[in-house]
Amino acid sequence: MLRVTKALMLVTDLGFVVYFTVTGIGLIPPEWAFADYADPLMADWNWSFLWIDLPASVTGLTSLCLLRRGSPSGPPLMLVSLVLTTASGLMAIAFWTLRGDFSLAWWIPNLYLMLFPLPAIIRLTAHAREWAPRPPAVADGD
Repeated sequence: MLRVTKALMLVTDLGFVVYFTVTGIGLIPPEWAFADYADPLMADWNWSFLWIDLPASVTGLTSLCLLRRGSPSGPPLMLVSLVLTTASGLMAIAFWTLRGDFSLAWWIPNLYLMLFPLPAIIRLTAHAREWAPRPPAVADGD
């Protein structure tokens, strides 16, 4: 399962970087954009995700490198990335729900962001004791 998650993380984390680069350059065609894309308030809402998506991407890509090296820091950083990714998708889905906007073009990617990390989050938290720091041993008689 983690092998699939790692592949999905790589695609997703690079996708975050590509999405914000493409958006920043203005390459998204208006017909592909979400409702009210040109509204400055909606543009600000969209850019507000940079501050959760970029940390998700950085922690995700870093965790993948650490995991490849066998570092014990890899799993906790992977968990951080996956939680940020889920939160990003959930925030977008909540927003579109409140607006009553059910465009599959934007719901599908955000449902993906919200849902794909869940099995790995569950697995990582269930096995957290395996990679959590151990308290120092107490000598007998102390």
